[in-house]
Amino acid sequence: MTMTNDTAARHRAPQQGPRQRNSLTAGQMPGWTWMAVLAGALVVAAGLTALVGAGGFSWVGWLVLSAVLYVAGMYVTTLVVENRRRATDGFWRNLVWAAFILALIPLLSVIWTVLANGLPTLIETPQLLWRDMQGVTGADDIATVEEGAPLAGGFLHGLVGTLMITLLATVISVPIGLLTSIYLVEYGRGGWFSRSIVFFVDVMTGIPSIVAGLFAFALMELVITSILGEGPRQLQMVKMGLSAAIALSVLMIPVVVRSTEEMLRVVPNELREASYALGVRKWRTIFKVVLPTAMSGIASGVTLAIARVTGETAPILVTAGYAATVNWNPFGEWMTALPVYIYRQLMNPTAPAAGLPSAERAWAAALVLIVIVMLLNLAARIIAKAFAPKKTGR
Repeated sequence: MTMTNDTAARHRAPQQGPRQRNSLTAGQMPGWTWMAVLAGALVVAAGLTALVGAGGFSWVGWLVLSAVLYVAGMYVTTLVVENRRRATDGFWRNLVWAAFILALIPLLSVIWTVLANGLPTLIETPQLLWRDMQGVTGADDIATVEEGAPLAGGFLHGLVGTLMITLLATVISVPIGLLTSIYLVEYGRGGWFSRSIVFFVDVMTGIPSIVAGLFAFALMELVITSILGEGPRQLQMVKMGLSAAIALSVLMIPVVVRSTEEMLRVVPNELREASYALGVRKWRTIFKVVLPTAMSGIASGVTLAIARVTGETAPILVTAGYAATVNWNPFGEWMTALPVYIYRQLMNPTAPAAGLPSAERAWAAALVLIVIVMLLNLAARIIAKAFAPKKTGR
């Protein structure tokens, strides 16, 4: 009877009002708080930028000031509504996001600039992709500007040169970098020789690209003059695709070594020990167990190294020269790569009095070069996923 009376009393108790918040959500900010703070930061930053800016409204200053005001506003709001611990946590989270967005702005600006200047040229004159600069003179560019003639020339020779030089550099760099990493991980054991290799690899990682070009030029000059003797003709023979490939390999090898070394160290030692327990020799264990396990990271690192050297200008300018026609032979004659082609079109226009056609060709070539680098980075992701160890049901 007592339990029945208690139950009836609870039913007769007044219900909680709709305005009383749940204990689980008490002391928490509403979900729309960040939008309100962001809107206020944008408005206040726009007003301050318009008042302080002497040369007019600055979009960059507005974005930077908005980010600062947003981070500060969210910290104060969280501190007042919730507590200091959550305010500090939100402050650092918002600071990281603001830094990421600010770092992304220059990248998006570059991509937008190249697209805005290069894409219309490629759409209007797609023949730039399969023509070179053979026979193109300043009169052609002047006719394009004054008479509206079609844009002459193209950058096929730059595409071919970039392909051949990068391919040859990859053939040189990957075996050297792969074998060096295998020695450091599997045979070096932290000895003085392996420590010396690691030191020099770290030094090579930070050398300027122009130094790599000068090294390759001096090396090929020494080889050619020792075989054919000294002379102006021998000096001109130094500039070819092979010299540029050697320069790029100097930049690629440390990247391949470091990425491959890290991937080999990730392979569990239990796999090696299991192979040794079955009587398999060490070299066969490396090539049949260790390398296949780490192949995903190795392939990704090699692809990223190729993308890193594809856009190099200074070493190729020193070692490969400049040619106006397509050259498929990297072991003779001068060769042009896309970065060098862009540089020459901007610095030395075909018609100095009418530089617009040269600039249009340069922007179109820059867009193609960016697309190539982006595709290489995408290929690295696909290769890493394709070669990743597959999980089985057991």
